[in-house]
Amino acid sequence: MKCREGCGACCIAPSISSPIPGMPNGKPAGERCVQLSVDNLCGIFGKPERPAVCSAFEADIEVCGSSRDEAIKLLGWWEKMTAA
Repeated sequence: MKCREGCGACCIAPSISSPIPGMPNGKPAGERCVQLSVDNLCGIFGKPERPAVCSAFEADIEVCGSSRDEAIKLLGWWEKMTAA
């Protein structure tokens, strides 16, 4: 599956524990990444400062569902199920 351009669910729903430019402590689940544009595009996509966890993320029907809203719900659910 390819990412849906302008989705941005993976930049909102999950927590990111590694530093992000503008968010040195990462971000909590449910908070928009400061690098996410108003068009839901990553401002640091393909750049070396993009966190490894973001670069490694691969869109999949299991976590992205069939729409942006479903992706936010599924990624939020996975976040809750895998939280320590």
